[in-house]
Formats: sequence, C-alpha cells, structure tokens
Amino acid sequence: MSRENLEKEGITLLGNQKVKYPDNYAPEVLETFLNKHPDNDYFVKFNCPEFTSLCPITGQPDFATITISYVPGEKMVESKSLKLYLFSFRNHGDFHEDCVNIIMKDLICLMDPKYIEVWGKFTPRGGISIDPYCNYGKAGTRWEEIAWKRLTEHDMYPEKIDNR
Repeated sequence: MSRENLEKEGITLLGNQKVKYPDNYAPEVLETFLNKHPDNDYFVKFNCPEFTSLCPITGQPDFATITISYVPGEKMVESKSLKLYLFSFRNHGDFHEDCVNIIMKDLICLMDPKYIEVWGKFTPRGGISIDPYCNYGKAGTRWEEIAWKRLTEHDMYPEKIDNR
C-alpha cells in the first residue's frame, strides 16, 4: 500500500459531502489516522468554541469552549470526525465535569495517546461558570509524571473573568 493510501486508510468523513450530523452522543463517529512521527513528542491542540450540551436536570443548553491538547502515539484523531463527535453532545444531558471526562476517556480509547488534557470553559449560568479540567499520561512513561504535575499546577494563574 502506498504512503498516500496509508494516510487515507480509515478516513471516511473528511471530504464526504453526505455526512450526517449525529443527534445524540456518538463516539462511534471518531476516526484515526497514522501518526507519521510517533518517535517525536509534540502537541496537537484543538479548540472548539461552540461546544454545547444539555443540563441533565433542567434540559437547558450549556455552552463552552472545549480545548483538547494531546501528544500522539501511533494514532491521531481525524479533525472532522472530532467535530462531529463534539457536535453529538448537543442533545446529550451530562454535567460539565462528566462531559470533559467522557471526551478524554473516549479519545484515550481511540488513540492511546502519550498524554492528553481536556479543558472545558463553560459560560455562566445562574451567575457562576464552571471550568473542569482533566488529563492523562500513559502509565510507565514520563508523561504519567507530567500529567500529575500539570493537574496539580494547571490553574495557578487563572485568567481574568470578563463575562467571557
């Protein structure tokens, strides 16, 4: 198989004009491709400023910016499939903290990254905003220690909250 065909293997959503947006939580839409540089440690960062989910109690919409940063291993997440996956939370009822942990765990299962972190910056409702953060470093690697350090120091210098 040629390098070009290897790069496209398993990618069905990118460039597909007939893609349907899922109307509820759909981790099965996630796709991967091979990392061409698995021996290099580098970050890939995604920002989703239009994330929405539903409050599991009231059914009211919650809005957030979701930031996903990861150091890939052998596989990487394909961005259009990630967009569709994040969109699938639109009608999904879960607390903010659950959403970021679910996203992280789904991406760990999908890619087996060296390191990953997911941060949700939710807009205020009822006069309070919630910014859950979670991360993971692959056990037995230096990334496990880095994950602990980042977790314990991740918000030492919080940003000025200016009504988002």
